[in-house]
Amino acid sequence: MTHALPALFVSHGAPTLPLEDRPASTFLRGLLDALPERPKAILVVSAHYETMSPEVSTAETPETIYDFGGFPPALYQMTHKAPGAPDVARRAAELLREAGGSVRENPARGYDHGVWTPLKLMDPGATIPVASLSVVHGQSAAWHYAYGRALAPLRDEGVLIIGSGAATHNLRAFMMSRPRIEDERDEARGFADALGRALEGGDWDAVLAGPDGLEGGRWNHPSDDHILPLYVAMGAGGEGAAGKRIHASTNYGVIAMDAYAFDSPEALQAA
Repeated sequence: MTHALPALFVSHGAPTLPLEDRPASTFLRGLLDALPERPKAILVVSAHYETMSPEVSTAETPETIYDFGGFPPALYQMTHKAPGAPDVARRAAELLREAGGSVRENPARGYDHGVWTPLKLMDPGATIPVASLSVVHGQSAAWHYAYGRALAPLRDEGVLIIGSGAATHNLRAFMMSRPRIEDERDEARGFADALGRALEGGDWDAVLAGPDGLEGGRWNHPSDDHILPLYVAMGAGGEGAAGKRIHASTNYGVIAMDAYAFDSPEALQAA
């Protein structure tokens, strides 16, 4: 590799995203082409892979997990047949152990929709091997940032690290209002834009204070699960990293689909 890959955070949205013609789906379809190099493998830290202690999937042929209900039948026929990346999973586990953590290796974990929803768009041919890593229930933003810092060397080894969650994720508000896909609520866009200003302006302390560190954070994240992958991606950007918002849009009123790249300021400026 001539240059380390950036670490990314993407908002994966509803599982129906690959079936929809939305700005976020268009963005994800072009994301791999915008990278400085094509990754040899992808490590996804998914909001839907939440465990009580760190866990990584070492599955060689991960199955597609349908971890949702009430969606169109076509969605349950959708699969992502990318091979697993057990060597990358074990390398991630090694780095986390070197940083003082413990990691369980799970040879049976498949691709939850936090993994396959964005990858169906990014890599429709399923050509790039994928490993997945959990977020850890009850651990803080700072803890997940350190988790990501331990993984940063993977970027120099041709591995694309993706935190897959949501910039905003108030499903209760969605269920109460049943908005149209093209709707946008001020509460969600306001927080997403404040998050963007903090990340691009270098106020990472406010972000790493957790959802309560920015106005409207707890309304947009009643639980932490979908924001935790962001902190991992921030850490995986490496020492001295900066953040750059590379996409902003909203689906269903309250689901901000914003995405970020984390890398050195020089690399982000050149991208």
